[in-house]
Amino acid sequence: MDYLLDTHAVLWFLNGDITSLSDTAKNIIQDQQHTKFVSMASVWEAGIKINLGKLVFPQNTTGFINQIQKNGFELLPIGANHIIALEQLPLIHRDPFDRLLVATAIFEQMGLISCDSNIKLYPVNMVW
Repeated sequence: MDYLLDTHAVLWFLNGDITSLSDTAKNIIQDQQHTKFVSMASVWEAGIKINLGKLVFPQNTTGFINQIQKNGFELLPIGANHIIALEQLPLIHRDPFDRLLVATAIFEQMGLISCDSNIKLYPVNMVW
């Protein structure tokens, strides 16, 4: 199965904070048998937080992207079909980035690695 990482999951992994990840999430991320994706929505979200000073990452967003690729994650562009899938979601979660990640995971038929309890309320294969 392919997996999409929520922004917090990829940040924790890249920053070496693997104790914040569940054992299941950690095992999936470290298992080379699975293809792991990071949405450009997460890159966008991280870039905003870096710009606001709420997130520090070496070399800012460029460094974040480099670390994503260096760690074997695939960058997943935001496509028109992801936005169309987003329109179909009920307004359970108000965070636009999380909603886009849910819609993307549903459309792409991926598991979504996240600890966000609101995501459980959607018909997505959430893993934590």
